[in-house]
Amino acid sequence: MKILVMSDSHGNIQNMLTAVVSETPDMILHLGDHHTDCRELRQRFPEIPLRAVKGNCDRAGELETEEFICEYLRIMMVHGHRFNVKYSLDSLVTNAMYNEVDILLYGHTHVAHTQEFEGMYIINPGSVGASRATYCVLELDSGKVSYEIKSL
Repeated sequence: MKILVMSDSHGNIQNMLTAVVSETPDMILHLGDHHTDCRELRQRFPEIPLRAVKGNCDRAGELETEEFICEYLRIMMVHGHRFNVKYSLDSLVTNAMYNEVDILLYGHTHVAHTQEFEGMYIINPGSVGASRATYCVLELDSGKVSYEIKSL
């Protein structure tokens, strides 16, 4: 399964549309800060499942954290502001480990970041809304994980 992971679109719907057309994903995940930008994606690509969480710039709508199973892996989506990710990942990673998460996806910092820790994949796709826009393509295949941060 090919998953397009984006965060911090901040109204830049065109960058989101470009990423979707370029990647043709099986699923889209948006990690907040203007989850309402997802309305356009849902209208243009109704056949692609889309999940979104609320960020610090979002007033209402989505949950702040979502966990689900995909291809035998537990995925946790969060914007990250409630975990102070701009200063440290400790609190977020501890929470994810407690919940036995396999893939931890977060945003908020606008800086792409990937690492593997204690068997957990930790990924921040950066900001799809920035002038130097980035996003992540996450590939899942029967429990196997691969990922790549891409620029627009």
